[in-house]
Amino acid sequence: MGFPASAPSLSDVSRALAVFAHPDDVDFGSAGTVASWIDQGIVVSYLLITRGDAGGYDDTPRERMREIREQEQRAAAAAVGVQQVDFLDGYADGTLTPTLDLRRDITAAIRRFRPDRVLTSSPLRRWERLAGPSHPDHLAVGEATTCAIYPDARNRFAFPELLERGLEPWVVREVWYAGGPAPDHVVDITGMYPRKLAAMRAHATQTAHMDLETWLRDVLTTVAENAGLPAGRLAEAFTVLRTE
Repeated sequence: MGFPASAPSLSDVSRALAVFAHPDDVDFGSAGTVASWIDQGIVVSYLLITRGDAGGYDDTPRERMREIREQEQRAAAAAVGVQQVDFLDGYADGTLTPTLDLRRDITAAIRRFRPDRVLTSSPLRRWERLAGPSHPDHLAVGEATTCAIYPDARNRFAFPELLERGLEPWVVREVWYAGGPAPDHVVDITGMYPRKLAAMRAHATQTAHMDLETWLRDVLTTVAENAGLPAGRLAEAFTVLRTE
């Protein structure tokens, strides 16, 4: 089973929350789109579930890797104009499942930030591409975030301890899924490309070994061409669903 066709995106969004498993997830798939939202005046915040301690390509101590990757994510966010970057504690890279604890913590973030739109990873696996988008942590965060959007964040009887912390129910009206099967909502990010590239370069532990610019242009060009955009354009693609 795949996603249904995307709904038209909302035109009156003022706040968006991006929820992803690891530092760099939002930037590989969505940094250009996030930059375009910032330019539209949308306030965007990031919530990272882990600090990416299982990442990297050398023998950097894992505790040090956590610190480095947090710093990289903050620098990448700044490159596209995002000022608020929050990390959850207690979740280890490579071990995520859509537990009630994770749902509660994402629900708390949604109720605290009160976004119109949530951007997250797809809970649906891409069987033709097991690496990357179909990482188990990505799938788990996509599923936990979907459950937090509905029913948890809007249900005052879910996680009553959140009410005791003053976190009132909130309805997220729209969700954007990145990395899922057959994405059909295409965003032209040609003008945002330098900021996306800067964001990805900030993740040096993950990208320094790559010919990043060549790889990135190839990927974004293919997305644009598949969507029928004019030659020379660059694009990212998503599935957009309404939640009401």
